[in-house]
Amino acid sequence: MTREQQLQYLEAMGVQVWTARHAGSEAAIEGEPVTPDPPVAAASVAEIPAPVAPVPDVLDEADSAGLDWPALEARVSECTLCELHNSRTRTVFGVGNRSADWLVIGEAPGHDEDQQGEPFVGRAGQLLNAMLRAAGLQREQVFIANILKCRPPNNRDPKPDEVACCEPYLLRQIELIRPRLILAVGRIAAQNLLNTQTPIGKLRGEVHQFRDTGIPLIATYHPAYLLRSPTEKRKSWQDLQLALRTLREQGT
Repeated sequence: MTREQQLQYLEAMGVQVWTARHAGSEAAIEGEPVTPDPPVAAASVAEIPAPVAPVPDVLDEADSAGLDWPALEARVSECTLCELHNSRTRTVFGVGNRSADWLVIGEAPGHDEDQQGEPFVGRAGQLLNAMLRAAGLQREQVFIANILKCRPPNNRDPKPDEVACCEPYLLRQIELIRPRLILAVGRIAAQNLLNTQTPIGKLRGEVHQFRDTGIPLIATYHPAYLLRSPTEKRKSWQDLQLALRTLREQGT
């Protein structure tokens, strides 16, 4: 990707690109400021963790173990393990490169996703596409999935039993893809993948490990949140840079 193309994608994200003080500095290319960061504001409502609730054992992971892609997708499309099957239009299995280096995991389908059966197709999806392009990736190069495969009514937060029902499906997808990196998009995705109630503002900015897989996981803000809080886009760009550095350090 040329520098001019990257600058165009950053502009589409709404990320301001600072000019380096010295010629040849990498700060201009990476979009990093040369002035100190402003004081950290108090945590936003979007960062307040959800109450902890017990998660029932509703599905054995063995039910999905060994399934190939067609069988797994068919199992998801017929799933009636939780109440969400009563209100869904379509299940949202996931989309993209099934041998991708990057696995992007969001929260749950919204209205547009429920109608089309594909994750991140609304305004938030358009911003996610711009974020990926800024990192030198096309949407088709990554795999995109969600914590839930069905839309919760009125886009409410997922319930613990709903997450437990869908988790074996997602874990099997991770086994099949074998990604080199997981990008957890949003508070709910990051907290569920990392089994924590730590706010997203404290989870982002560092490299985590996804459970016992050894796969690096980086948390960032959800594009829907960035649409409401555009001043946070620069932090998401920094998270993408961290992801790129992490992959470079792994080697090819």
